[in-house]
Amino acid sequence: MSDINVTPLVDVMLVLLIIFMVTSPMMTSGVNVDLPKTDAKPVNSDTKPITVSIKSDGTIYLGDNPVSSDQLIDQLKAASENDPTHRIFVRGDAHIDYGKVMQVMGQITAGGFTHVALLAQQPAGGH
Repeated sequence: MSDINVTPLVDVMLVLLIIFMVTSPMMTSGVNVDLPKTDAKPVNSDTKPITVSIKSDGTIYLGDNPVSSDQLIDQLKAASENDPTHRIFVRGDAHIDYGKVMQVMGQITAGGFTHVALLAQQPAGGH
């Protein structure tokens, strides 16, 4: 008889399939957390965030347009259409005074905006 018997191969493959099916759910890392249910609407992620940039010489930009410190809140309200929950990202130059960045962030939050975040660049190594 010169035929190849594939029955042992099929048996081994089925055993391996069962082993992988049993062990794969256990390989997921993480902590099991029973998350609470809520009726809150999802975060408004379809709107594009507004970016406020502070250059090394202290000039403030709203998007790509320079803006004075006095006009910043009025321009932000116009850009966000008076939505205090609109996301605002603050980008500060690495060589600027930390106090200047905090001053601008304080000015934005004092203007009534609640979703203000700092942006940073990831290091080149990715660690």
